[in-house]
Order: sequence, then C-alpha cells, then structure tokens
Amino acid sequence: MRYIIIGAGAVGGVIGGRLAQAGHDDVVLVARGRQYAALRDNGLRLETPDGPHVHRLPVVEGPEPLGVLRADDVLILAVKTQDSAAALAAWGPRPVEGGGTAAQRLPLVCAQNGVESERIALRTFQRVYGMCVWLPATFVEPGVVRAPCAPLSGMLHIGRYPQGSDETARAISGDLEKGLLEAPVVDDVMRWKYAKLLANLANSIEAVSGVLADDAAFALVARARAEGEAVLAAAGIDHTSQDEEKRTRQDKVAFDPLDGTPRGGGSSWQSLQRGAGSIEADYLNGEIALLGRLHGVPTPVNDVLQELANEAAREGRPAGATSVTDLVAAVDARTTPR
Repeated sequence: MRYIIIGAGAVGGVIGGRLAQAGHDDVVLVARGRQYAALRDNGLRLETPDGPHVHRLPVVEGPEPLGVLRADDVLILAVKTQDSAAALAAWGPRPVEGGGTAAQRLPLVCAQNGVESERIALRTFQRVYGMCVWLPATFVEPGVVRAPCAPLSGMLHIGRYPQGSDETARAISGDLEKGLLEAPVVDDVMRWKYAKLLANLANSIEAVSGVLADDAAFALVARARAEGEAVLAAAGIDHTSQDEEKRTRQDKVAFDPLDGTPRGGGSSWQSLQRGAGSIEADYLNGEIALLGRLHGVPTPVNDVLQELANEAAREGRPAGATSVTDLVAAVDARTTPR
C-alpha cells in the first residue's frame, strides 16, 4: 500500500517518517506553505531518542501532482479537525485507477484529536477508519518534527468507523508496527477516542496559559474533565477508563528528553506557537459544549476555555500569553453565582 499523509505536521510527520524508516518506500507527504517548502528542499527531519533521521520523501501541496490515485492508496488524514472539510473536498473526488473516486474506493484514516472528523468524512467517504492518536510529538519549526518518547514513539488504536475492524485495518497496523508505533486493531475505536477527548480538554488551558506546571492549572483541568465526564454520561457515550488506558500503554510511550530539551506543549499549544491562526478548541472543549447543550448539562468551564482559545488564535497571541491566574478568574467569573 502507498500511504498519503494529508497533513505532515507533528502526528503526520512521525507516522510518515517512521513508515519510511521501517523500509516502507511508498509514502507521500502533503503539506502547505513553509512546511511544504522545507520538506521539498531539505526533507523531513525526524528527531527521536534513537537519533535524528532525515527522510527525503515525495511531498505535494495537494492531490493534483499525483494524478490518478492508485487502487492501493491509503489516505491518512492528519490535519486539525477545523481543516478536515477542505482536505476531504480536495481529495474525495480524485479519480482512482480502475474507476471510481477516492471517496468511493479508498480507505481514509482519521488520525486526529476529537471525534467529529469521522462523521464529517463519512458523509462522502465510504471507507472511514478512526485512529486514537497517543503520540506526543512537536512541530514548531518547518521541516522538523520531534517525537521524544521511547521505547515506542506512539500508540495508535485503529478500527472501522463507526465500529468494527477488517483486513485493511490489520494491514495498516502491521505496517505501522514495523516502525516503533504500536497500532492495536479494535472494534470500538471511538470508545478510545472519547477517552482521548477528555484528556484533550486540557489543550486549551495549556495553549492559553502555558505548559501545565502548577496546582492551579491542574485544578482547572480537573474541572474541565469533570464537565466532560458528566456530559458523556448524560449522552450515554462510553469511553475507556484512565486505568484501562494506563494498563494498555504501561511505559511503552515514555518521555525521553532529546539532548536535555524540555518537552513542549501539545497540539493546541503548537498552533498558537506557530501562529497558525486557528486552533482545534471547537472540536475539543466545543464538543463537550455541544453535547452539553444537546443533553441539558451546563458546561461553563469548557465554554470559557473554547472562547479564550479561539480568541488567542484570532488575535495571534503566542502560547502562554495569559497567566493561569487570569484564566482561572475568567472561568470563575462565568461559573460563580451572582
């Protein structure tokens, strides 16, 4: 199979780089702007505990340079959810050798945070797979992706959406597991993704106020998560427990500093740090807000976090520009009875 990585940033860069490092020759990276130029001119520099690796892989800005897609292509969607619709509109209608389009024939794997991209994709793509991405990686500098974990770079549960598994999922898993990525095939991938959603409610806090490091920040994370758990319970949505996640991951994906460099923030933090102009809060904290409104559960903490993260992205503020004290005060102003 040929893997087309749509969104060669932190997650996409690690997946593409590890596939290439494992000897998988057919990997194409899709990127835009400065990232595209850096990958085209200098290759992908993947910095890991086992050393830096430079992979000179084919890179395109969109589907047109590839012409007719191959029947054995696998599309890995690794853009942020707010960019999913545009990416799917570009790739879905592309012709595939032997007839039909990508949306009709090719497997599409949503390697993204949140739980909405699968629904967006299933409106047009017939073969959609969810992937729960547990892959701490950083993309701040064009052309450079850091994956500071060992002995594995990440764990990627994969399964059909909305449920089930098949031979394609098992084949993708087999390829990924040759490259220091564990990829369990499961029938209930969204159960894992909803658990990851709860963990990702901290992303806005980290992005707006900086890498989580004090009791006030952790207390705010707990408040956001408590709302999320209440909402999922009201909606009747199952998710893996933190104990189950710990038993599964154990110490397989452990932080291993690269040259003593401290770990940066997560995906939302990186969006602000790069000045991306958008952030995924609408599909993380906003997912909890949406479900809360549908099921009559107030979500004031997540409402405020969503609003402030979007405001920071619109105004071009760097990550950590607002103190935790001010962030907590903004939340308290919304949640304290008057």
